Amino acid sequence: MLKLANPDLTQHPPRSPRCRLGGYAHLPRLLDKARAFAAGKNGEYHYNCPLDKSFFAFTGINHEELLAELKTGKSDTEMLAWIGTKTKRLPSEIAAWTTWSATNAPGGAEGHAWIGESIKTAAAGRSDIVTFFDLLDLDDYVTFGGKG
Repeated sequence: MLKLANPDLTQHPPRSPRCRLGGYAHLPRLLDKARAFAAGKNGEYHYNCPLDKSFFAFTGINHEELLAELKTGKSDTEMLAWIGTKTKRLPSEIAAWTTWSATNAPGGAEGHAWIGESIKTAAAGRSDIVTFFDLLDLDDYVTFGGKG
């Protein structure tokens, strides 16, 4: 049985970056990775990766401070309340950041080449993988045995 409160990311992927908490895209995934990292069960997943750093830059929260708070055993709801005390972002700003995050794609030739190679490896022939969220969802699926 999966223990989602203490994810073991060597056994299953974190939540999709499309999942939201308090309007923030990616936050549930970030919390899964942080919990797994704290338990030494993060597998190939990296806490404070570039996508996590985007969240931290937007909110002004320090990644080490969030990790320390999470280690106290707080739930997602409690972490969201804690985040609310650390950032002054308005709901409209959160919505705009979430929309940007969900639609963010590589901007230059190098990024397009990298995402293209990743698609060829995981699911040659797919033309619907456009954003980083699309790629993460695909990668999570094939990493745990799915056929892209």
